[in-house]
Amino acid sequence: MTSASAASEAPLTFDELAQIDIARLKGVGDAKHRALNEYGIQDVLELLMTYPRRWVDRTNQQRVADASAGEEVLLVVEVRGVEERQMRNRRKMVNVRVGDGTGTLRITFFNQPWRARQLTVGLVVAIHGKVEDYRGSLQMTNPIVDLIGDRTGRIVPIYPQSEKVRITTWELAALVDQALRRCDSRGIADPVSENDRERLGLIGRFDALKSIHGPESMAAATAARRRLAFDELLRVQVELVRRKRELERTSRGIQHVVGGELVERFVSTLPFPLTGAQQRAIAEISSDMVSPQPMHRLLQGDVGAGKTIVAVAALLNAVQGGHQGALMAPTEVLAEQHGTGVRALLDGLAVMDNDNLFGERPLRVELLTNRVTGQDRRDVLAGLADGSVDLVIGTHALIQDGVEFASLGAVVVDEQHRFGVEQRAALRAKSDEVVPDLLVMTATPIPRTAAMTVYGDLDVSALDELPPGRTPIDTHWAAGPLAEASVWASVRDEVAAGRQAYVVCPLIEESENLEVASAEETFEQLVGGELSELRVGLLHGRMSSADKERTMDAFRARDIDVLVATTVIEVGVDVPNATVMVVLDADRFGIAQLHQLRGRVGRGEHASSCWLVTSSEEANPRIDALVASTDGFELAEIDLELRGEGTLMSTAQKGRSDLRLASLRRDRELIEQAREVAFRIIDEDPELTNSEVLRSEIALLLSEREGDYLTKS
Repeated sequence: MTSASAASEAPLTFDELAQIDIARLKGVGDAKHRALNEYGIQDVLELLMTYPRRWVDRTNQQRVADASAGEEVLLVVEVRGVEERQMRNRRKMVNVRVGDGTGTLRITFFNQPWRARQLTVGLVVAIHGKVEDYRGSLQMTNPIVDLIGDRTGRIVPIYPQSEKVRITTWELAALVDQALRRCDSRGIADPVSENDRERLGLIGRFDALKSIHGPESMAAATAARRRLAFDELLRVQVELVRRKRELERTSRGIQHVVGGELVERFVSTLPFPLTGAQQRAIAEISSDMVSPQPMHRLLQGDVGAGKTIVAVAALLNAVQGGHQGALMAPTEVLAEQHGTGVRALLDGLAVMDNDNLFGERPLRVELLTNRVTGQDRRDVLAGLADGSVDLVIGTHALIQDGVEFASLGAVVVDEQHRFGVEQRAALRAKSDEVVPDLLVMTATPIPRTAAMTVYGDLDVSALDELPPGRTPIDTHWAAGPLAEASVWASVRDEVAAGRQAYVVCPLIEESENLEVASAEETFEQLVGGELSELRVGLLHGRMSSADKERTMDAFRARDIDVLVATTVIEVGVDVPNATVMVVLDADRFGIAQLHQLRGRVGRGEHASSCWLVTSSEEANPRIDALVASTDGFELAEIDLELRGEGTLMSTAQKGRSDLRLASLRRDRELIEQAREVAFRIIDEDPELTNSEVLRSEIALLLSEREGDYLTKS
């Protein structure tokens, strides 16, 4: 057999399917070709990867005659008549009469005028909803409607519909069916070995594609979704693991000597014992730092879980061996705050110095931001270059040109999850091609599955217990104007007792201008009304750095009772005397952001409270979750449940490579299985030389840009 004929007999790869224009299928003329392109389908691969959004199980459908008021039913019916009416408030109501031979039913749609165009007489549709009794007749209001045409079959796939593009779900089903039939003789290449399929209980890929588009049963549809979701996760995990292993192979790190007395002396001076989680994280970090490969670890922990202590211990591991440590913060305010906090923690600590008469000298901690100028700046830069500065704290200014280190051994980056490839290259350039150990910290707890998928090239340490002495924060929901009055009474009471408060103004999407206006308006209303007797300050992102710092200094010095602010206070502002947080229009914020904001109080010895104010009194599961729990990890899981995944690969909301079927919520077990298979594949075959199918799919479906986005962590 010639190699050409052998290739033509080999299973079809995704690459080959992507090269077959959709116009080659029967029935795709110019108009349909344009419509399919607009829908997002240009080739056969895109067609086969346009999965049904759900299936109508016709074995489970009821007859109209058997439906009774109060129950949820699935009915397959024919449209018999459509009537559109204008209501008093200029809104439209569409009434549709449907039936199935056993009886008729009325469907009413409010505020959906396009239904009159969609539901033409004679159309066969599946409707799902709750049956109501309306003046002795059966009715449904705003049900889910799927256009299924005259398709028979037990399970009918329903494809995503678009108002703009007139491609019906049955036209897509017919094209998919034709494409799959034409793949029959060769089948479709499968990147997962038979061994792994058997072990993990996965069906073959070609069977999965046939079953997801035309399942024999709902169980078959579920098995198909599971297999194809596994493929999506495997591609992401193999790319992450490949990059992780490549970084380990190609980077020369520093083998630090850990476990010395510098860290012990530091821990012994702390006013409280380390939590079990802190001890575990320090041990994990120390184990990384001993290795010749550079550390690349994410330290996640709730607000107040003691991340700074763990970070300082990591930096001291580097200093102990004669290297330097750097702590990078996202803003100057935060860098200065870290500077104050770390200096206080390390006050009195000495390091070995053979050039010194006493054999040791005080540990030198310096701050480097754009506000450090003149001779002070020259002194810090000289100290970094000659090694006399042990720890430096600053912003991204630390990795700019002109900053030279004698021997940079460890870097901690705070709240900068996407610390990217360029920044890592800049760090490497600071340290003679030896890569310093990198610890990225975040106070936004990330669900385990997301950490494994989005941050899959980092090792993860979690601080999941709070140190003793942290006062719990009571969270209350104030819904409606009456409840809001008690919020301001509570603020006045706390100030009368010598405490301080924050008032956070609503997050106005995409517009800092509107947010600033909102903060200024709130400030004026409070000064002229509920808080007229108190000293009220204002802080927002449009103020100059100097004005922001002046305001924060006045708040810290207790010259301001209540600080009205935008979300600029979200990260890192630390005023132990502030015990009340009021968040206005709290329903505009996400769970993670509200939890971060709440963490600005409860930082001192006094009991603290957080008020979430909403104008609406409607049930709100996000607010309920925050009132019920202060555990950031639990809230992160709830947030994922409520919000869904969004996109992983990039900030764009649409892309051929995004996870279409895999879910970070539902597929925890699959993510772990895909990660385990990915490690085995890469460890046996780092360049995927023997996995041509998988390698070509990753190249096709994960662009370089998206791979970079995944690993900018």
